[in-house]
Order: sequence, then C-alpha cells, then structure tokens
Amino acid sequence: MPPTPTADPPRTPTPAAEPPPRSGWSRVPRTVWVLAAARFVSGTATFVAVYLFLYLTGPRGLSLTAAGLISGAVGAGMLAGTFTGGWFSDRFGHRRTMLVASTIGGLSLLAVPWLPIGVLAVTMPLGSYATGTADVAQSALVAEAVPAGDRRTAIAITRAASNAGFVIGPPLGALLASVSYTWLFVVQALVMLTVRQVAARLLPAAPTRKAAAPSDGGLWASLRAGRTLLLFLPAVLLADLVYRQLYSTLPVYLRDSGHGVGLYATLIAVGSGVILCLEIPVTLALRRLPSLRIIATGYLLVGAGFGLLGVSTSTWVLVIAMLVVTAGEILYKTTATAHVVDAAPPQLLARYQGLYTGASISGVVLAPPIGAFTYAISPASVWPLCTAVAVIAAGLALWSGRSRGPGRRWQAAAPRSSGVRGSQDATG
Repeated sequence: MPPTPTADPPRTPTPAAEPPPRSGWSRVPRTVWVLAAARFVSGTATFVAVYLFLYLTGPRGLSLTAAGLISGAVGAGMLAGTFTGGWFSDRFGHRRTMLVASTIGGLSLLAVPWLPIGVLAVTMPLGSYATGTADVAQSALVAEAVPAGDRRTAIAITRAASNAGFVIGPPLGALLASVSYTWLFVVQALVMLTVRQVAARLLPAAPTRKAAAPSDGGLWASLRAGRTLLLFLPAVLLADLVYRQLYSTLPVYLRDSGHGVGLYATLIAVGSGVILCLEIPVTLALRRLPSLRIIATGYLLVGAGFGLLGVSTSTWVLVIAMLVVTAGEILYKTTATAHVVDAAPPQLLARYQGLYTGASISGVVLAPPIGAFTYAISPASVWPLCTAVAVIAAGLALWSGRSRGPGRRWQAAAPRSSGVRGSQDATG
C-alpha cells in the first residue's frame, strides 16, 4: 500500500527586506533644493546693500548725514519686514506672499536710479520692507517642507547656498559699479523678479491642507502660553549684538592696532571658507542632539573668540580667535533657526520665523552704535564685555528650556513621513 502523501508544512513567508534608513541628504525634499538654488543665485546678485552708501554719496551727491538717514531707513524697513511680514505669509500663503512681496521689492529697486531723492527716501524703505517679507515667506517654505526635528539639515543647506552666493556678489557688484552704479540696481532687481518666479514654478504642487488649528488668540497668546521663546529671543538678540562686532568694531580695532585692511579681509575670508566647508557636515552630525545645548555652546564659543581678541593682536591669535567665533556660529545659527520654527504652531509658522529672523539681524542696527560708543570710552573693555554678553545669552538659552508655561506644547503639523516630498500651503 503506497504511503499516504502528507501535505507540506506551511511555509513562513519571508519578510520583505526593509529599506535602509534614509540618510540626512536623501531626506531633504525637492523644495529645499529649489529654494537653496534660488538663494544662491540671489546671493550672487546682492550688491545694493554693500554699495548703497557709496552710491548715495557719489553719483547722487548726498551729504554723509542724508545718506546715513536713507541707509538707516532702508535697514529699518528690512528689519520691520522680517518682524511683521510673517503675518502676510501665514494669512495669504507662503508661496503667494513670496511672489507678491519679491515683485514689489524688485520693482522698487529697479526704479531707484530714475527716482528723485525725495521719492527715493520713501520707496527704498518700503521696498526693503517687501524684501524682508519675501525672505520670511521663503524661509517659511523651507521650514514647512520638512517635519519638525529634521529641519536643521534643510536650514544648513539654504544658509550654505546663501553664503556661497554672497562670496561672489560683492566682487561682481564692484565690476558693475565700475561701469555704472545703475547696473547694480537693474541687475539685482531683474534677478529678484526672475529667480523667485522661476523657483515658485519648480516647487512641488501644493497639496490641500486641513484647516489649521485655532490660534487661541494669535501670536502673542501663543508666546505667552509657551514662554520659552520669550526668554530665547532675547538670547538671540544678545548673541547677534556680539557677533556683529565683527563688521563694525573689529576693523577699527585692527586698524588702531597697526594692521592693514588686508588682514581683516583675510579673517573674514577664513571664517566664510570654514562655514562653507563645515556647516552642513557638522549640522548632519549633531542633528539628533538637544538643540539648546548646541546653541548655548555656540554662544560660549563666540564669547571665547571675542575674548581672545583682547589677549593679543598678533596675527596668529587673531586667526585663532576668528576660528573660535566661526565654530560658534556654525553651532548656533542653523540650530537656533530650527529650534524656533520647530516650536511654532502650524498657523503661526511664518510669524515665528519672522520673530527669529528679526532678532537674529537686530545686531546690524544695534551693534555699530553700541560698539562705537563703548570703544570710544574704553577700547580695552569691548572684548571682555562681548564675552560677558555672550555668556548671558548662553545662560538665557539654557534657561528658556526650563521655563515652559502652562499652555500646551505644539507638535509638528504633519507626521515625520509626510516630510519626504514637502508640503506647501494650499493658497501659495
């Protein structure tokens, strides 16, 4: 009798191999690369901020006082745009705001060479306000494209693109100015009008978003409920007040110490080169570490670097001091930006971005007069004071992490997996 056939035992299905975890680079969505390219091109055509004062006192024949007032008004307009322009972006959509504001800013810049001085004094600050608003909207697009917790890499990429463009921009601007200052305004305006229009068309299609959570009273109610940023933003301002002494007090200090302008240019070039080479790798390596500790360490390094300036004026000490300051900048700038936007409720993303950006460039306005006043009274006290202020900023940053209010803590609007290809606002 033949043996009774038996059924084969059921086979356990072989599990499909899980895809390898995505690296820091592969997680970056297309939106970030498009906007980084736009920042690079825009950076190569950023001339007016560098040569505006020379233009006003040269071809326009203004006095130093009048040129200073207009230049100051332009800076104030930019600062106001960064602080308040986020409202337009959150209200009307980041992409739409970027396009409208950059168009207004570009057209106002294009008209500068042909406007009378009286009109210029009004249109240039308004144009710089629009430009600041467009910058905030563009930054909000980057932040929205990446889920909370993964934003440091994206921000580092866009910062590196901007810095690379700024390396090219001033020399190119000098070449254009040698032909005619008019070309500075025409070229920068045309680039501004073109680049963001092209970038907007290259961005991924904007998916339909669910209605945003209620604002519970808006920006200030959100800040009061959390309290963290109410301590952190003053730390950002103090740190920037110290950092901007690189561009105001330091060159005067080097001149008075017997050094030529070539050494100052070399120090700035060294710092820029280190940032371009190391900021993205360092950000990738540290992206999972607590942000406030990284930021506080960066502030302390900035303070230590400025403290070294008071130790000796030898070239090697100055180079080491610049490297220490640059190391601090690499640690805190990208991380601080991501820290603030990660804390933002979805419907307030651009306004949080604007608050941080405004605080982080306030030193452009505040550092020169404060540094000059202190240096005139006691040159030797400037650098120890910078160290002390940086230490206070580090302490505030750490303290802000221990000071959460009773309000609920906002989480990212989308799950981590939703950040693979980025999401844009539906209205943009």
